[in-house]
Amino acid sequence: MHIEDIFKLRSTTFSFEFFPPKSKAGAEELFEEIKHLEPLAPSFVSVTYGAGGGTRELTHELVMRIKRQTGLDPTPHLTCIYHTEAEIYDILERYAEAGISNILALSGDPPRDKPDYDRSKDSFRYASQLVRFIRQFKDRHAGRAIKDRRGFGIAVAGFPEGHPATPNRLREMDHLKAKVDEGADFIVTQLFFDNRDFYDFRERCDLAGVKVPIIAGVMPITSDQGMHRMADLAAGARFPAALLRAVQRCKGNQDAVRRVGIHWATEQCRDLLDHQVRGIHLYTLNRSTATREIYANLGVQDSLALA
Repeated sequence: MHIEDIFKLRSTTFSFEFFPPKSKAGAEELFEEIKHLEPLAPSFVSVTYGAGGGTRELTHELVMRIKRQTGLDPTPHLTCIYHTEAEIYDILERYAEAGISNILALSGDPPRDKPDYDRSKDSFRYASQLVRFIRQFKDRHAGRAIKDRRGFGIAVAGFPEGHPATPNRLREMDHLKAKVDEGADFIVTQLFFDNRDFYDFRERCDLAGVKVPIIAGVMPITSDQGMHRMADLAAGARFPAALLRAVQRCKGNQDAVRRVGIHWATEQCRDLLDHQVRGIHLYTLNRSTATREIYANLGVQDSLALA
């Protein structure tokens, strides 16, 4: 379903993120988790794209399997880096033919084995350029591959705590507005742990003339190790002192850390809902338990009860 229609149906959207497993066994494990999450009726689910397009085919396979075998609405990530215009064109054709409605357009990270990769080799250097290309793709294929005259719904990333590569917060907002001006329909934020960062980001978007819906990214902490991985994955992620203090009180008891993390994420979601957030995007790390517990803690059985 096109994101415009999703927003019309639901005052608040709820979505989940998965990443493509690299083995057949991992794929089967993920689908067992997806079976547990499907009854929660998310508005859509996103599928990540490895650094430098490293999981290109795995991403496509997972998106297609979700589309064929579940009632969920997959939104694939697509990045600029390490791609030619022709490659991106082919990917868009495949998604259009398969009836995929929405895409999350990103600049992307360099391949891990090529940290000094020369971005001048890429057809698109910035996400705003990719957004423009996706929008033009709609115009070229109206009435043929793309069944919806509006083309793909396009999401882009936002960074409540600041983009790690753009310390100038004013310039960062200029870059975000450029993505929206090129045709982005909504924003999905990087994870954050202090809702004040999100509310400040939302206000700055409004001041900058960025008026599209903003979906808040939330990731529950489930272990000490997981918290450190989050810090690596989301460079610059800030852990509030109150959260760190609560984790330290657990004294290494991982079950206790998990309860603290889920409680913190639940309170984030509750507060976001109280402040009329347009959507919540839960980073699942391919596990269903924490997400299901957050729903239970909020007192609901599925997303429809919160929409």
